[in-house]
Amino acid sequence: MADTAAGSITDKIRMCSIPEKFQLHLAMLALQFGYAGFHVVSRAALNMGISKIVFAVYRNILALLLLLPFAYFLEKKERPALTWSFIIQFFLLAVVGITANQGFYLLGLDNTSPTFASAIQNSVPAITFVMAAILRIEKVRLDRKDGISKVVGTLFCVTGASVITLYKGPTIYSPSLPPVQNTAPILLLNLGNADGKNWTLGCIFLIGHCLSWSAWLVLQAPILKKYPARLSFTSYQCFFGVIQFLVIAAFMERDIQAWLVHSGGELFSVFYAGVVASGIAFAVQIWCIERGGPVFVAVYQPVQTLVVAIMASAALGEEFYLGGIIGAVLIIVGLYLVLWGKNEERKFSMQKNAIQSNADHGTNQTIINHNKSSLAQPLISQSTENV
Repeated sequence: MADTAAGSITDKIRMCSIPEKFQLHLAMLALQFGYAGFHVVSRAALNMGISKIVFAVYRNILALLLLLPFAYFLEKKERPALTWSFIIQFFLLAVVGITANQGFYLLGLDNTSPTFASAIQNSVPAITFVMAAILRIEKVRLDRKDGISKVVGTLFCVTGASVITLYKGPTIYSPSLPPVQNTAPILLLNLGNADGKNWTLGCIFLIGHCLSWSAWLVLQAPILKKYPARLSFTSYQCFFGVIQFLVIAAFMERDIQAWLVHSGGELFSVFYAGVVASGIAFAVQIWCIERGGPVFVAVYQPVQTLVVAIMASAALGEEFYLGGIIGAVLIIVGLYLVLWGKNEERKFSMQKNAIQSNADHGTNQTIINHNKSSLAQPLISQSTENV
Protein backbone atom coordinates (compact mmCIF):
# COMPACT_ATOMS: atom_id res chain seq x y z
CA MET A 1 0.00 0.00 0.00
CA ALA A 2 2.83 2.37 0.90
CA ASP A 3 5.76 0.63 -0.79
CA THR A 4 7.02 3.83 -2.43
CA ALA A 5 7.09 5.82 0.80
CA ALA A 6 8.46 2.92 2.82
CA GLY A 7 10.98 2.16 0.09
CA SER A 8 12.43 5.69 0.15
CA ILE A 9 12.85 5.46 3.91
CA THR A 10 14.45 2.04 3.79
CA ASP A 11 16.83 3.14 1.01
CA LYS A 12 18.30 5.62 3.48
CA ILE A 13 18.44 2.98 6.18
CA ARG A 14 20.16 0.60 3.77
CA MET A 15 23.08 3.03 3.56
CA CYS A 16 23.89 2.01 7.14
CA SER A 17 25.72 -1.20 7.92
CA ILE A 18 22.57 -3.00 9.15
CA PRO A 19 21.80 -6.03 6.92
CA GLU A 20 18.41 -5.97 5.24
CA LYS A 21 17.36 -9.31 6.78
CA PHE A 22 17.97 -7.88 10.25
CA GLN A 23 15.98 -4.77 9.29
CA LEU A 24 13.08 -7.01 8.28
CA HIS A 25 13.07 -8.78 11.64
CA LEU A 26 13.18 -5.48 13.52
CA ALA A 27 10.36 -4.06 11.38
CA MET A 28 8.13 -7.10 11.93
CA LEU A 29 8.73 -7.08 15.69
CA ALA A 30 7.90 -3.38 15.81
CA LEU A 31 4.78 -4.05 13.74
CA GLN A 32 3.56 -6.74 16.15
CA PHE A 33 4.11 -4.44 19.13
CA GLY A 34 2.19 -1.74 17.28
CA TYR A 35 -0.77 -4.04 16.60
CA ALA A 36 -0.63 -5.41 20.14
CA GLY A 37 -0.88 -1.89 21.50
CA PHE A 38 -3.86 -1.30 19.22
CA HIS A 39 -5.79 -4.19 20.80
CA VAL A 40 -5.19 -2.85 24.30
CA VAL A 41 -5.78 0.82 23.42
CA SER A 42 -9.01 0.00 21.56
CA ARG A 43 -10.40 -1.97 24.50
CA ALA A 44 -9.47 0.88 26.83
CA ALA A 45 -11.29 3.35 24.57
CA LEU A 46 -14.44 1.20 24.53
CA ASN A 47 -14.41 0.99 28.31
CA MET A 48 -14.03 4.76 28.51
CA GLY A 49 -17.36 4.99 26.71
CA ILE A 50 -16.35 6.04 23.20
CA SER A 51 -18.86 5.10 20.50
CA LYS A 52 -17.77 2.20 18.30
CA ILE A 53 -18.99 3.96 15.15
CA VAL A 54 -17.37 7.26 16.07
CA PHE A 55 -14.11 5.45 16.84
CA ALA A 56 -14.15 3.79 13.39
CA VAL A 57 -15.02 7.04 11.57
CA TYR A 58 -12.23 9.03 13.23
CA ARG A 59 -9.75 6.18 12.73
CA ASN A 60 -10.31 6.02 8.98
CA ILE A 61 -10.36 9.79 8.58
CA LEU A 62 -6.91 10.00 10.21
CA ALA A 63 -5.60 7.12 8.05
CA LEU A 64 -6.96 8.83 4.93
CA LEU A 65 -5.37 12.18 5.85
CA LEU A 66 -2.05 10.41 6.44
CA LEU A 67 -2.06 8.40 3.19
CA LEU A 68 -3.61 10.93 0.81
CA PRO A 69 -0.61 13.31 0.36
CA PHE A 70 1.78 10.41 -0.28
CA ALA A 71 -0.67 8.82 -2.71
CA TYR A 72 -1.16 12.08 -4.62
CA PHE A 73 2.48 13.12 -4.98
CA LEU A 74 4.30 9.77 -5.17
CA GLU A 75 1.98 7.91 -7.53
CA LYS A 76 1.20 10.51 -10.18
CA LYS A 77 2.89 8.54 -12.94
CA GLU A 78 1.86 5.00 -12.04
CA ARG A 79 -1.76 5.68 -11.01
CA PRO A 80 -4.19 4.31 -13.65
CA ALA A 81 -7.21 6.32 -14.72
CA LEU A 82 -10.16 6.02 -12.35
CA THR A 83 -13.11 4.27 -14.01
CA TRP A 84 -16.56 3.29 -12.77
CA SER A 85 -15.40 -0.32 -12.64
CA PHE A 86 -12.58 0.62 -10.25
CA ILE A 87 -14.92 2.79 -8.15
CA ILE A 88 -17.36 -0.11 -7.67
CA GLN A 89 -14.55 -2.51 -6.80
CA PHE A 90 -13.02 -0.06 -4.29
CA PHE A 91 -16.44 0.46 -2.71
CA LEU A 92 -17.05 -3.28 -2.31
CA LEU A 93 -13.55 -3.84 -0.94
CA ALA A 94 -14.23 -1.09 1.61
CA VAL A 95 -17.44 -2.89 2.63
CA VAL A 96 -15.50 -6.10 3.30
CA GLY A 97 -12.07 -4.87 4.40
CA ILE A 98 -12.98 -1.75 6.39
CA THR A 99 -16.64 -1.52 7.37
CA ALA A 100 -17.33 -5.20 8.12
CA ASN A 101 -13.77 -5.92 9.24
CA GLN A 102 -13.48 -3.06 11.74
CA GLY A 103 -17.12 -3.18 12.79
CA PHE A 104 -17.02 -6.88 13.70
CA TYR A 105 -13.68 -6.37 15.46
CA LEU A 106 -14.98 -3.60 17.75
CA LEU A 107 -18.17 -5.51 18.54
CA GLY A 108 -16.16 -8.64 19.35
CA LEU A 109 -13.53 -6.80 21.38
CA ASP A 110 -16.22 -5.08 23.44
CA ASN A 111 -17.58 -8.48 24.52
CA THR A 112 -14.28 -10.34 25.03
CA SER A 113 -10.74 -9.12 25.69
CA PRO A 114 -7.64 -7.95 23.77
CA THR A 115 -5.85 -11.29 24.29
CA PHE A 116 -8.61 -13.37 22.74
CA ALA A 117 -9.16 -10.88 19.91
CA SER A 118 -5.48 -11.24 19.03
CA ALA A 119 -5.57 -15.04 19.44
CA ILE A 120 -8.46 -15.50 17.02
CA GLN A 121 -6.68 -13.30 14.47
CA ASN A 122 -4.03 -16.02 14.18
CA SER A 123 -6.61 -17.99 12.17
CA VAL A 124 -6.59 -15.39 9.37
CA PRO A 125 -3.78 -17.03 7.29
CA ALA A 126 -5.56 -20.42 7.45
CA ILE A 127 -8.96 -18.93 6.57
CA THR A 128 -7.33 -17.05 3.71
CA PHE A 129 -5.86 -20.34 2.47
CA VAL A 130 -9.30 -22.01 2.51
CA MET A 131 -10.89 -19.11 0.59
CA ALA A 132 -8.05 -19.08 -1.94
CA ALA A 133 -8.40 -22.86 -2.41
CA ILE A 134 -12.16 -22.56 -2.98
CA LEU A 135 -11.56 -19.85 -5.59
CA ARG A 136 -8.78 -22.03 -7.10
CA ILE A 137 -6.17 -19.37 -6.36
CA GLU A 138 -4.41 -21.83 -4.05
CA LYS A 139 -3.69 -25.43 -5.11
CA VAL A 140 -4.18 -28.28 -2.62
CA ARG A 141 -2.23 -31.50 -3.24
CA LEU A 142 -3.21 -34.22 -0.76
CA ASP A 143 -0.67 -36.61 -2.28
CA ARG A 144 2.23 -34.53 -0.90
CA LYS A 145 3.22 -33.69 2.67
CA ASP A 146 2.97 -29.93 2.08
CA GLY A 147 -0.66 -30.26 0.98
CA ILE A 148 -1.52 -32.47 3.97
CA SER A 149 0.21 -30.02 6.32
CA LYS A 150 -1.84 -27.09 5.01
CA VAL A 151 -5.12 -28.97 5.42
CA VAL A 152 -4.28 -30.25 8.93
CA GLY A 153 -3.08 -26.79 9.96
CA THR A 154 -6.33 -25.25 8.74
CA LEU A 155 -8.32 -27.77 10.81
CA PHE A 156 -6.24 -26.90 13.89
CA CYS A 157 -6.96 -23.18 13.39
CA VAL A 158 -10.69 -23.77 12.97
CA THR A 159 -10.72 -26.01 16.06
CA GLY A 160 -8.84 -23.42 18.09
CA ALA A 161 -11.25 -20.64 17.12
CA SER A 162 -14.17 -22.93 18.00
CA VAL A 163 -12.71 -23.72 21.44
CA ILE A 164 -12.28 -20.01 22.20
CA THR A 165 -15.85 -19.35 21.09
CA LEU A 166 -17.62 -22.23 22.84
CA TYR A 167 -15.50 -22.85 25.95
CA LYS A 168 -14.36 -20.10 28.30
CA GLY A 169 -13.30 -22.39 31.15
CA PRO A 170 -11.93 -21.59 34.59
CA THR A 171 -9.58 -18.72 35.35
CA ILE A 172 -5.96 -19.86 34.99
CA TYR A 173 -4.27 -16.63 35.98
CA SER A 174 -5.65 -13.55 37.74
CA PRO A 175 -3.11 -10.73 38.17
CA SER A 176 -3.02 -9.14 41.58
CA LEU A 177 -3.27 -5.37 41.41
CA PRO A 178 -0.72 -3.39 43.45
CA PRO A 179 -1.95 -1.13 46.26
CA VAL A 180 -1.58 1.98 44.11
CA GLN A 181 -4.05 0.60 41.57
CA ASN A 182 -6.58 -0.20 44.28
CA THR A 183 -7.11 3.52 44.75
CA ALA A 184 -7.70 4.13 41.05
CA PRO A 185 -11.16 4.70 39.61
CA ILE A 186 -13.31 1.62 39.01
CA LEU A 187 -13.12 2.27 35.27
CA LEU A 188 -9.34 1.77 35.19
CA LEU A 189 -9.54 -1.40 37.24
CA ASN A 190 -12.04 -2.99 34.85
CA LEU A 191 -10.47 -2.09 31.51
CA GLY A 192 -9.64 -5.72 30.78
CA ASN A 193 -12.81 -7.12 32.28
CA ALA A 194 -15.62 -8.38 30.06
CA ASP A 195 -17.97 -9.39 32.88
CA GLY A 196 -21.60 -8.75 32.03
CA LYS A 197 -20.89 -9.13 28.31
CA ASN A 198 -21.87 -11.95 25.96
CA TRP A 199 -18.58 -13.84 25.53
CA THR A 200 -19.87 -16.30 22.91
CA LEU A 201 -21.45 -13.53 20.83
CA GLY A 202 -18.22 -11.57 21.06
CA CYS A 203 -16.22 -14.52 19.72
CA ILE A 204 -18.71 -14.91 16.86
CA PHE A 205 -18.20 -11.25 15.99
CA LEU A 206 -14.43 -11.78 16.03
CA ILE A 207 -14.77 -14.76 13.70
CA GLY A 208 -16.78 -12.49 11.38
CA HIS A 209 -13.90 -10.02 11.63
CA CYS A 210 -11.39 -12.72 10.61
CA LEU A 211 -13.60 -13.87 7.73
CA SER A 212 -13.90 -10.29 6.47
CA TRP A 213 -10.17 -9.72 6.79
CA SER A 214 -9.36 -12.93 4.91
CA ALA A 215 -11.88 -12.16 2.17
CA TRP A 216 -10.31 -8.73 1.77
CA LEU A 217 -6.82 -10.24 1.40
CA VAL A 218 -8.05 -12.66 -1.27
CA LEU A 219 -10.25 -10.24 -3.22
CA GLN A 220 -7.78 -7.37 -3.41
CA ALA A 221 -5.05 -9.41 -5.13
CA PRO A 222 -6.58 -9.48 -8.65
CA ILE A 223 -7.55 -5.80 -8.41
CA LEU A 224 -4.02 -4.77 -7.43
CA LYS A 225 -2.73 -6.36 -10.63
CA LYS A 226 -4.92 -3.95 -12.61
CA TYR A 227 -4.40 -1.01 -10.25
CA PRO A 228 -0.79 -1.23 -8.95
CA ALA A 229 -0.79 2.18 -7.21
CA ARG A 230 -1.04 0.77 -3.68
CA LEU A 231 -1.19 4.07 -1.79
CA SER A 232 -4.04 5.34 -3.95
CA PHE A 233 -5.66 1.90 -3.77
CA THR A 234 -5.69 2.08 0.03
CA SER A 235 -6.74 5.74 0.12
CA TYR A 236 -9.83 5.08 -1.99
CA GLN A 237 -10.85 2.26 0.35
CA CYS A 238 -10.38 4.48 3.41
CA PHE A 239 -12.51 7.15 1.74
CA PHE A 240 -15.37 4.77 1.01
CA GLY A 241 -14.99 3.27 4.48
CA VAL A 242 -15.55 6.71 6.02
CA ILE A 243 -18.62 7.26 3.83
CA GLN A 244 -20.09 3.87 4.78
CA PHE A 245 -19.54 4.39 8.51
CA LEU A 246 -21.09 7.86 8.27
CA VAL A 247 -24.20 6.35 6.64
CA ILE A 248 -24.43 3.80 9.46
CA ALA A 249 -23.91 6.55 12.03
CA ALA A 250 -26.79 8.54 10.54
CA PHE A 251 -29.13 5.76 11.69
CA MET A 252 -27.39 4.45 14.82
CA GLU A 253 -25.44 7.33 16.36
CA ARG A 254 -27.48 10.53 16.35
CA ASP A 255 -26.31 11.80 19.74
CA ILE A 256 -24.08 14.84 19.13
CA GLN A 257 -22.27 14.25 22.44
CA ALA A 258 -21.02 10.89 21.15
CA TRP A 259 -18.96 12.71 18.51
CA LEU A 260 -17.08 14.80 21.07
CA VAL A 261 -13.76 13.67 22.51
CA HIS A 262 -14.18 13.84 26.26
CA SER A 263 -10.71 12.95 27.49
CA GLY A 264 -7.08 12.72 26.55
CA GLY A 265 -7.35 8.94 26.68
CA GLU A 266 -10.03 8.88 23.98
CA LEU A 267 -7.99 11.28 21.83
CA PHE A 268 -4.88 9.13 22.20
CA SER A 269 -6.76 5.93 21.32
CA VAL A 270 -8.24 7.42 18.15
CA PHE A 271 -4.89 8.90 17.11
CA TYR A 272 -3.10 5.59 17.76
CA ALA A 273 -5.68 3.60 15.76
CA GLY A 274 -5.62 5.93 12.77
CA VAL A 275 -1.93 6.77 12.53
CA VAL A 276 -0.09 3.76 13.99
CA ALA A 277 -2.48 0.81 13.41
CA SER A 278 -3.67 1.96 9.97
CA GLY A 279 -1.32 4.41 8.24
CA ILE A 280 2.17 3.44 9.45
CA ALA A 281 1.36 -0.27 9.85
CA PHE A 282 0.18 -0.52 6.22
CA ALA A 283 3.46 0.99 4.95
CA VAL A 284 5.71 -1.24 7.07
CA GLN A 285 3.75 -4.41 6.30
CA ILE A 286 3.80 -3.88 2.53
CA TRP A 287 7.55 -3.24 2.59
CA CYS A 288 8.13 -6.43 4.59
CA ILE A 289 5.93 -8.46 2.21
CA GLU A 290 7.85 -7.08 -0.77
CA ARG A 291 11.27 -7.84 0.72
CA GLY A 292 10.64 -10.94 2.79
CA GLY A 293 7.49 -12.46 1.28
CA PRO A 294 4.04 -13.10 2.78
CA VAL A 295 5.13 -16.29 4.59
CA PHE A 296 7.80 -14.37 6.46
CA VAL A 297 5.27 -11.73 7.50
CA ALA A 298 2.61 -14.23 8.58
CA VAL A 299 5.07 -16.18 10.76
CA TYR A 300 5.26 -13.21 13.13
CA GLN A 301 1.49 -13.09 13.78
CA PRO A 302 1.59 -15.36 16.89
CA VAL A 303 4.16 -13.00 18.45
CA GLN A 304 1.37 -10.44 18.63
CA THR A 305 -0.77 -12.75 20.78
CA LEU A 306 2.03 -13.18 23.33
CA VAL A 307 2.72 -9.44 23.46
CA VAL A 308 -0.99 -8.63 23.84
CA ALA A 309 -1.36 -11.14 26.69
CA ILE A 310 1.56 -9.60 28.59
CA MET A 311 0.45 -6.00 27.94
CA ALA A 312 -3.20 -6.69 28.79
CA SER A 313 -2.27 -8.46 32.00
CA ALA A 314 0.13 -5.72 33.10
CA ALA A 315 -1.87 -2.67 32.02
CA LEU A 316 -5.49 -3.81 32.18
CA GLY A 317 -5.45 -6.51 34.86
CA GLU A 318 -6.84 -9.05 32.38
CA GLU A 319 -7.44 -12.63 33.51
CA PHE A 320 -6.39 -15.71 31.50
CA TYR A 321 -9.01 -18.42 30.91
CA LEU A 322 -8.32 -22.09 30.11
CA GLY A 323 -10.43 -22.12 26.95
CA GLY A 324 -8.62 -19.12 25.51
CA ILE A 325 -5.19 -20.59 26.21
CA ILE A 326 -6.09 -23.97 24.65
CA GLY A 327 -7.62 -22.27 21.62
CA ALA A 328 -4.63 -19.96 21.17
CA VAL A 329 -2.18 -22.90 21.27
CA LEU A 330 -4.24 -24.81 18.67
CA ILE A 331 -4.39 -21.76 16.41
CA ILE A 332 -0.65 -21.10 16.66
CA VAL A 333 0.20 -24.77 15.94
CA GLY A 334 -2.21 -24.75 13.00
CA LEU A 335 -0.74 -21.53 11.68
CA TYR A 336 2.77 -22.89 11.64
CA LEU A 337 1.62 -26.11 9.93
CA VAL A 338 0.01 -24.04 7.17
CA LEU A 339 3.10 -21.84 6.81
CA TRP A 340 5.41 -24.88 6.79
CA GLY A 341 3.30 -26.44 4.06
CA LYS A 342 3.41 -23.22 2.05
CA ASN A 343 7.19 -23.03 2.42
CA GLU A 344 7.65 -26.67 1.35
CA GLU A 345 5.35 -26.07 -1.61
CA ARG A 346 7.46 -23.11 -2.66
CA LYS A 347 10.65 -25.18 -2.41
CA PHE A 348 9.07 -27.98 -4.48
CA SER A 349 7.99 -25.47 -7.11
CA MET A 350 11.48 -23.95 -7.28
CA GLN A 351 13.09 -27.38 -7.66
CA LYS A 352 10.61 -28.32 -10.37
CA ASN A 353 11.30 -25.09 -12.26
CA ALA A 354 15.06 -25.64 -11.94
CA ILE A 355 14.77 -29.19 -13.33
CA GLN A 356 12.57 -27.96 -16.17
CA SER A 357 15.02 -25.16 -16.90
CA ASN A 358 17.93 -27.59 -17.04
CA ALA A 359 15.94 -29.92 -19.28
CA ASP A 360 15.08 -27.07 -21.63
CA HIS A 361 18.72 -25.99 -21.64
CA GLY A 362 19.83 -29.52 -22.53
CA THR A 363 17.27 -29.73 -25.32
CA ASN A 364 18.39 -26.40 -26.73
CA GLN A 365 22.04 -27.50 -26.59
CA THR A 366 21.19 -30.71 -28.51
CA ILE A 367 19.39 -28.68 -31.17
CA ILE A 368 22.38 -26.34 -31.46
CA ASN A 369 24.81 -29.26 -31.83
CA HIS A 370 22.53 -30.86 -34.42
CA ASN A 371 22.37 -27.62 -36.37
CA LYS A 372 26.14 -27.32 -36.26
CA SER A 373 26.44 -30.87 -37.64
CA SER A 374 23.93 -30.10 -40.38
CA LEU A 375 25.86 -27.01 -41.40
CA ALA A 376 29.17 -28.83 -41.42
CA GLN A 377 27.95 -31.86 -43.38
CA PRO A 378 27.57 -30.22 -46.83
CA LEU A 379 31.02 -28.64 -46.51
CA ILE A 380 32.58 -32.01 -45.75
CA SER A 381 30.74 -33.66 -48.61
CA GLN A 382 31.72 -30.88 -50.96
CA SER A 383 35.37 -31.07 -50.05
CA THR A 384 35.32 -34.85 -50.58
CA GLU A 385 33.81 -34.47 -54.03
CA ASN A 386 36.43 -31.90 -55.01
CA VAL A 387 39.17 -34.32 -54.04
